[in-house]
Amino acid sequence: MISLLLSLLVLLVGFAVYGRVAERVFAPDGRRTPAVAVNDGVDCVPMKPWKAFLVQLLNIAGTGPIFGALMGACFGPVVFLWIVFGSILGGAVHDYMSGMISCRHGGASIAELSGAYLGGAAKWVMRIFSIVLLTLTGTVFVNSPAALIARLTPAFMNEQFWIVVILLYYVLATLLPIDKLIGKLYPVFGVILIVMAVSVLGGTIFGGYRIPEITLRDLHPQGLPVWPFMFITVACGAISGFHATQSPMIAKCITSEKQGRNVFYGAMIAESVIALIWAAAGVAFYGATQALNDAISTLGQSGTVYEISNTMLGVVGGALAVVGVVVCPITSGDTAFRSARLILAEITRLDQKKIRNRLIITLPLLGVGAVLTQLDFNVLWRYFSWSNQTLAMIALWVATAYLIKEGRYRYGSLLTALPATFMSAVSMTYILMAKEGFGLSAAVGYPVGIAFAAAMFAVYVTQFRRSGARAPKGRR
Repeated sequence: MISLLLSLLVLLVGFAVYGRVAERVFAPDGRRTPAVAVNDGVDCVPMKPWKAFLVQLLNIAGTGPIFGALMGACFGPVVFLWIVFGSILGGAVHDYMSGMISCRHGGASIAELSGAYLGGAAKWVMRIFSIVLLTLTGTVFVNSPAALIARLTPAFMNEQFWIVVILLYYVLATLLPIDKLIGKLYPVFGVILIVMAVSVLGGTIFGGYRIPEITLRDLHPQGLPVWPFMFITVACGAISGFHATQSPMIAKCITSEKQGRNVFYGAMIAESVIALIWAAAGVAFYGATQALNDAISTLGQSGTVYEISNTMLGVVGGALAVVGVVVCPITSGDTAFRSARLILAEITRLDQKKIRNRLIITLPLLGVGAVLTQLDFNVLWRYFSWSNQTLAMIALWVATAYLIKEGRYRYGSLLTALPATFMSAVSMTYILMAKEGFGLSAAVGYPVGIAFAAAMFAVYVTQFRRSGARAPKGRR
């Protein structure tokens, strides 16, 4: 119990203190944002700060902070540490920088920003990588809510029925101006999401469950090592490259750069609170990581969420919690496809003010997603998780390159370079060791992963030193 409460407190302190550090390093000013300078009535549309925060939260809070947190909890309470410090030092910084740098480039995608700061080859790599990730994300966020809703509805409304319904909604959310559907529904969904999190937290604390205290021991019943598997599994709950595709969407809607800390950094902290609550609920409800892992294996992620919610909170409270869990992936899946549309529009240069051009991109994109829904969810999730964290690594290196070139403070780029180095080691080690990767032993994966991260940091140091000779006095 003490570990959970302290973890929640540290997240709040992290927002208040480290969020200010990130803001000071980036140095927002009074320049016009895309919502003001462009305001095209489709994607660049002014939003009130509270609404921008809720839309950003729902954009990024897919199944990651719920399903990912439950799977991460199979490693034991050590997951609390990764959720807390991964978010404060990595995830929230990643989201803030992705959004703010995009804002200064007219709402450009992470792929375009990669080209601007890492070169043309990086731009094309990121374009392909981002579209693949976003399509996988949208697909994952069709299957999981469909399976959960099917448990609450008559037999004829099975999982396939809800997949079709959700895909039709995604078509509308991808096509319509952001303020027409997303801007109106998300504030309501945001309230549901917050009530769900508070309800599950209350059920965990006051339901007579024992919440284990933090330990560094690896308690995974299948013997998976914490490094690097836990850091990939939790995904959106601590740091997520998917967010680098979402932040530019809201960068088009904030009306002042000074709103960025609350909107981008704050939304990531809020998502981590959700992840922390579900990780604690999982280990407390089942009492041991073996039982939790067995439940996930037998019931699936959706079934495990349903069992926890229904038992902890009763039929009514459980239904409310399940609705909140359904809202999370649906409100990330629609914006995943929307982000993919915007990246494809950048590539094809099709003017998105015209509904015809939006249809040309959207319909084939959703068609691919419909085909992918027929694949096994667990396989999709594993590939999504790795590609997600690899994109986070790249986005952090993009932010580092930006801070080296444009940063106000001489050593400010360490804010992103350090988590970028860490995620370089995680991503490389995982793909070498995982069965969906090369399946190599830790004896190979660990040293190669560390060597790769060291090499990336060496490149950073070289670029940092070169920039010192060119930096104006005010930036030294």
